[in-house]
Amino acid sequence: MQIELSELLQLASGKVAQTHPYKIGEKYLIRTVTMIYTGRLIEVHDQELVIEDAAWIAETERWADCLKDGKFKEVEPYTDGRVVIGRGAILDASIWQHDLPRKQK
Repeated sequence: MQIELSELLQLASGKVAQTHPYKIGEKYLIRTVTMIYTGRLIEVHDQELVIEDAAWIAETERWADCLKDGKFKEVEPYTDGRVVIGRGAILDASIWQHDLPRKQK
């Protein structure tokens, strides 16, 4: 298993779960029990994920089409900065193969 330097530093500082499936620096589409987010993962903690370049996705196209084509019906971007998501609310997280949405739609 190869560990990125940023992950190693987080691990050494106690800020990250010892094992997790997430990849720091990757773009994700994260579905929670009530909302959907996109963003670039910058930190993993025991109870939270921290993303940047984040957007709340109010409505997607059909789910499989959204994943394949990267299109959304409604997007509400966050301003620049960090967004913290509670890991207990996450249903699934997929690596996002498309540009992160940064414009309101």
